[in-house]
Amino acid sequence: MEEYRVLLADDEEEIRAGISRKIDWVSLGFALVGEAGNGEEALEVAEQLHPDVVLTDIKMPFMDGLELCRRLRQSLPAAKLVVFSGFDDFEYARQAVGMGVSEYILKPINAAELTQVLSKLGEQLDKQRLERRDMETLRRRYEESLPVLRELFYTRLLSGQLAPEQVQDRAARYEIELPPGLWTAALLHADASGESCDAGRDELLLLSVQSFLEEHFSLEGCAARVVLCGDTVALLVQLRDRDRLYPLLEELERLSLLSRSYLGVPLAAGVGLPCQGPEELHRSVEGARSALDYRALMGGGRVIYIGDLEPQDSAVLSFEEEDQRALSAAIKLGTLEQVEQVVRGLTERLSQTGLSLSKCHLFLLEVVTCLVRLARAGEVGVEEVFGANFTGAVSISDFSSLEELGRWLRERCSRLHDLLGRQRSDSAWRLVENAKEYIAGHYTNEQLSVEALCSHIHLSPTYFSTLFKREVGMSFTAYVTQVRMDEAVRLLRETDEKTYRIAQQIGYSDPNYFSYVFKRHFGLSPSKFRAGLNN
Repeated sequence: MEEYRVLLADDEEEIRAGISRKIDWVSLGFALVGEAGNGEEALEVAEQLHPDVVLTDIKMPFMDGLELCRRLRQSLPAAKLVVFSGFDDFEYARQAVGMGVSEYILKPINAAELTQVLSKLGEQLDKQRLERRDMETLRRRYEESLPVLRELFYTRLLSGQLAPEQVQDRAARYEIELPPGLWTAALLHADASGESCDAGRDELLLLSVQSFLEEHFSLEGCAARVVLCGDTVALLVQLRDRDRLYPLLEELERLSLLSRSYLGVPLAAGVGLPCQGPEELHRSVEGARSALDYRALMGGGRVIYIGDLEPQDSAVLSFEEEDQRALSAAIKLGTLEQVEQVVRGLTERLSQTGLSLSKCHLFLLEVVTCLVRLARAGEVGVEEVFGANFTGAVSISDFSSLEELGRWLRERCSRLHDLLGRQRSDSAWRLVENAKEYIAGHYTNEQLSVEALCSHIHLSPTYFSTLFKREVGMSFTAYVTQVRMDEAVRLLRETDEKTYRIAQQIGYSDPNYFSYVFKRHFGLSPSKFRAGLNN
């Protein structure tokens, strides 16, 4: 098993050497991966090594152990913290416990006691590791969550929030059988209008309707799923063929009458148009909901099929919310191949509808509106996407065929994808350059921090730190140190200023800490560096 990583921080080198030598790290399952002589150095080393355990003294120069623990609790929340102190002081112990410190050990440090503490921490870390890796535990938790996940899946499926290619994958993941074929959706509503309004009773009534349908629905050649859908119960039915639709309506009529005896209330059912595949069920649900809207005119407690009331050829192809999310995500965050895949899916849908080109006008306008919004949000000129003469509108008459329309959409979307990518890259570069300018103007301030900089440029510290390290190749702290050391070298070469004055000029109030950092950076003290220049 992989050893746990330990960082040891103590300003007394003899104590560090003693602990390092006297503890049998390997047999305890640990590896001493780093040491630090003060809190500032410990924080930098921890940033690089990500230790599992930090052993630190309370009293250290430049940053004490309690402040180190406070900072580590933010940057390494999972790390175990052990504090050493030569003071039997309740206040120290109280503060340490308040920061989530695992153990508090009084000096002089006893090897046996520290071994016992490490052994205890090792058991805790082992337990945490096993819990994370215990697939049986994860599977049990997953299975316990399955009912909720299935309900969420159906909610998203019936509201059209799942992309078609996601449906079968999610269904298999949640152990739901939704085979391809002809499907239709019915929404059933319990007409309890004469009863007093009670939210709890409404929920119980919905569950009763769900249970009633699961027990009593029966139709040869049809497989059904019963799920909750807002304030209705959805009956999702796979039809063997279209001829089974009207027997389904008869079965729903039977259940509507039967519900008066079993539930004490009539059931109204709205039935949507059959659709090809479970991926299209949200469209059938929309039709079923529209059918239910007619029940006030048709009388309560009966079955209404939307196909009997609204001509099927009146359906209009629309650019739906899920389409917009998929296209936006591909253009902003995806690859060029993903952009082309989404656009291809949209144009294939256009082709499959069999609609004439003229009837696709609204769909085109909705897609163009989505692209214009993306361009403006990304600070890209719409003329760069659509051309210099773009007026904000595109006419379907500009295209001679669906194929030409599809090519035009692919070109516009690909162009926008490229422009937004460049804009992000330029934006990241400008952001880093602004940060460097801020550092150049404030490195003399001892209080310069990533939090102060992020407040100035209005970014979260976590995002900025990731971006800065990716673009510059070093952390914010390391870069500030580099800037200060470069200026220190210049001042040592070009001026006769005292070392303590140079320290103050580059942001170090403590000249001893400046000397410490300088020596760690260049391998010799500032005074010896200057002396070497004169030889």
